[in-house]
Amino acid sequence: QVQLVESGGGLVQAGGSLRLSCVLSGRTFSDYIMGWFRQAPGKEREIVAGISRSGGGLYYRDSVKGRFTISRDNAKNTVYLQMNSLKPEDTAVYYCAADRSYSTVVVTTTQSEYDYWGQGTQVTVSS
Repeated sequence: QVQLVESGGGLVQAGGSLRLSCVLSGRTFSDYIMGWFRQAPGKEREIVAGISRSGGGLYYRDSVKGRFTISRDNAKNTVYLQMNSLKPEDTAVYYCAADRSYSTVVVTTTQSEYDYWGQGTQVTVSS
């Protein structure tokens, strides 16, 4: 059984930064495409970023390009989301997710393809 544990959420002023972390346990971390999703109150969950098994394939939604960076450390079984220049519209519950894949280079962008999800961590950006 795969378990995902997130940390790093909190309250930050607009323009500030946060780094989210997510640790996978129970299976081999390097076998999984990893993604970050978010859901604001009353809104649909949306992808924020994704990273391939190797770390070389990356995806960002347009609204976070240039501000957020997804990375992974396979030796630490951890995926990160560095969030800079935060805006109030970034306020949401952020979730990490894992998708086991045979490909080392592909990034999954459809949330239904992810099989395992973390508990979510709240990110609040004040204006």
